[in-house]
Amino acid sequence: MYLVEDFYKNYEQELGLRIIAGQLGLNRVIRKPEAQRPGLSLSGYIPHFVKNRVMVIGRTEMGYLRDMEKDLRKMRLKNILSNQTPAVIIGKGHRPVRELTAICKDMEIPLFLSHTSATELMAKLTFVLEEKFSPSVMMHGTLVEVFGIGVLIQGESSIGKSEAALGLIERGHRLISDDVVKVYKKESAYLVGYGPDLTRHLMEIRGIGIINVAHLYGAVCVRPDKALDIVVKLEKWDDCHFYDRVGLEEKFCDILGISIPFNVLPVKPGRDVMLLIETIALNHRLKHMGYHSAKEFNAKLLQAISKRQPRASIHEMRQES
Repeated sequence: MYLVEDFYKNYEQELGLRIIAGQLGLNRVIRKPEAQRPGLSLSGYIPHFVKNRVMVIGRTEMGYLRDMEKDLRKMRLKNILSNQTPAVIIGKGHRPVRELTAICKDMEIPLFLSHTSATELMAKLTFVLEEKFSPSVMMHGTLVEVFGIGVLIQGESSIGKSEAALGLIERGHRLISDDVVKVYKKESAYLVGYGPDLTRHLMEIRGIGIINVAHLYGAVCVRPDKALDIVVKLEKWDDCHFYDRVGLEEKFCDILGISIPFNVLPVKPGRDVMLLIETIALNHRLKHMGYHSAKEFNAKLLQAISKRQPRASIHEMRQES
């Protein structure tokens, strides 16, 4: 549930918001991830007007309202404002007409002034609200950036996720979040992960405790969020389990309806987990560039086999004769 009050606190400085009426309505819920300008509805055409969106009023609409007669202006504003309206924002600091201020005050609809133009407000509001209303999920693991690739390290408790991430940080990579990762779908196309505010830049290392990565290694070793590109699951080495040694079979996992490359990395003493995760990240980049080492090797192998078969058949014919 996203309240107008939350929106006001988060973007007061960025959008230059100042509330001038309807303060008692700050607990209203924003139910639609869209904003709208009144447009034709001010002329009386309201069949397709949606009243439960954040409304943005710009210079054009305000000029049109001022040219109306007082009674007509009041009627048109009442037609588009209701108890479902989350908030009204006037762009570029234009002075609102008295009727608008009075209606917002009586109906307890938060009325804001902004130093941003209406066009910019629409763009920013669309971006902000889509992000807030995007599907999201909490995931257990450690999210790091390795060579520009967002890698979510997962595995059972005490398998060594945080230690592997700490080793990557020492190699110059970045931490996004440890233990708990919030993942949301952005633009219905890709995933972005970030950490809770409470544990931002913090890691839990067994035997040491809580450490602040930003303080220990510098601000260059952390970042607030990152697109999630691959998932690496650490598991204990099992001699009875068959592990892929070629890499032809690519595995994926589904997160919020998006397929993410999935890698199982067996762990045992002597294996450099940090180096292996770096290799997975670099190999992922190569695949995106069109270079697939396993497929190239397989193609060369098949080509070599096809060249040897005719020779073998000729040799068999000579032996039979």
